[in-house]
Amino acid sequence: MTAEYVIAAPVIASVAARAAAETAGVVRLEPGLRGLATAWAREARQRWKGLEPAPADGVRVRAHEDRLTVEVDVIISGADQAAAVGRAVQRAVFREVLAQTGRSVDAVRVSILDIEVGWQ
Repeated sequence: MTAEYVIAAPVIASVAARAAAETAGVVRLEPGLRGLATAWAREARQRWKGLEPAPADGVRVRAHEDRLTVEVDVIISGADQAAAVGRAVQRAVFREVLAQTGRSVDAVRVSILDIEVGWQ
């Protein structure tokens, strides 16, 4: 008998959120307007089912067939180079999602929504 495990998008989003938030130069994850609506809907569904929602604000996961795309919205420190932080977030998300879920990510899109000047 063969067992098949399915890892749901909210779990992948939570893993990606933690990886992005722990990346040097990231001040915080910030859901845009679309992300806010998605997060509210996901949280309502999870609470209705009696589940404690995993923190994944600012992250969206799109699954199409066997392909995963992760979108991350971040606020970064003004002390760091934006492109370098964006690349570091991509690497961290690719690495952690694969390590924690066994699923490989096809694309990680990082949107830098703001740069906080004076943040160290």
